[in-house]
Amino acid sequence: MTQHPFPPLPATPTQSRRVLVLQGGGALGSYQAGAYQALCHFDFEPEWVAGISIGAINAAIIAGNDRDKRIGRLKEFWEMVSSPVPWKPLLNGDHHRSAFNEVSAGLIAAFGVPGFFTPRFPPAPLWPSGSLQSVSYYDTAPLKRTLERLVDFDRINDLKTRLSVGAVGVTSGNFTYFDNVEFSKQGKRIGPEHIMASGALPPGFPPVEIDGEHYWDGGIASNTPLDYVLDTETDRDLLIFQVDLFSARGDLPRTLLEAAEREKDIRYSSRTRMNTDKNRMIHNTRKAFRELYAKLPEELRNDPSLEILCKAAQENTVTVVHLIYRSKNYETSSKDYDFSHVAMVEHWEAGVRDVHQSMTHKDWLERPQSGETMVTYDLTQDGSLAAAKKE
Repeated sequence: MTQHPFPPLPATPTQSRRVLVLQGGGALGSYQAGAYQALCHFDFEPEWVAGISIGAINAAIIAGNDRDKRIGRLKEFWEMVSSPVPWKPLLNGDHHRSAFNEVSAGLIAAFGVPGFFTPRFPPAPLWPSGSLQSVSYYDTAPLKRTLERLVDFDRINDLKTRLSVGAVGVTSGNFTYFDNVEFSKQGKRIGPEHIMASGALPPGFPPVEIDGEHYWDGGIASNTPLDYVLDTETDRDLLIFQVDLFSARGDLPRTLLEAAEREKDIRYSSRTRMNTDKNRMIHNTRKAFRELYAKLPEELRNDPSLEILCKAAQENTVTVVHLIYRSKNYETSSKDYDFSHVAMVEHWEAGVRDVHQSMTHKDWLERPQSGETMVTYDLTQDGSLAAAKKE
């Protein structure tokens, strides 16, 4: 065994492989589009985009277009899906805005979203039992046509940008990732159906059949692809921008509407924190072994058992920058299906603002003096524009 089995750490996170991780969250997904637009302003070009649900749609548009077309395609998608409610609230104030949001969401639930989904006619209970039409309120055929128009799947399958989207097998309950790099090894191709499967949230949307298996929205099992990225790439160093649409932290609810919103925030954000904490623990355990190895006398370093441990302790370094959408007081649990134009613009602008705020803190661009191999930052923690903080 060599004297120094562990490679040295790189100089800074800017030398790492750049990854964009996009959580699910329906209408809140325009926050991700705005964040990506701002990241482009700072010349952040992701080599890998991973997404779930609406994050999978945004990820496909990004990976499935050349860099100079991506923002335009994202704008085209979000302008289209927010077109049913183009007007603005007539009155100011949180109470009136909450009422406007509820009306907007109600219209979407009743009439659907252009280029995305339409209500079933006849309704699901009137279809034969066992048919796909009988297990969902909406038809997502319009989304397939939208993806075919806005996404260059040849570019995705040519591996210009790595794309990974997650879905859950309806009968197996197993989580599956459709990954263009892994598919290329198997002679398979990513298509619109894989993106639709990642966003097939029941009972609103029908499951999507792929190779004999039916899939639902990956957010049912885990609403973030961070775990998949960390498990898949263990050699190259990573700089990950994780764009989350639900905040784990929030105030104590005062009404039934606030309670419903808080429950949804916790449900869809808790796995993000769990995955981050778990992987940080694994990284720190490996770091502790490497430090222990350096203290061992030479005669113990040749023990065959150490060779296995040394291989397990070799790891890449990971910097995770969280961009988390923090809800306004007037938003309720309908925020993820309020596709009004005013909400879309607000979410988009929030994504732009949070990235610009994060980029004012340069300390995360430096390698931490502590020598940690995984560091996470929430640069707009608690909803305030405060100094950068390490979790």
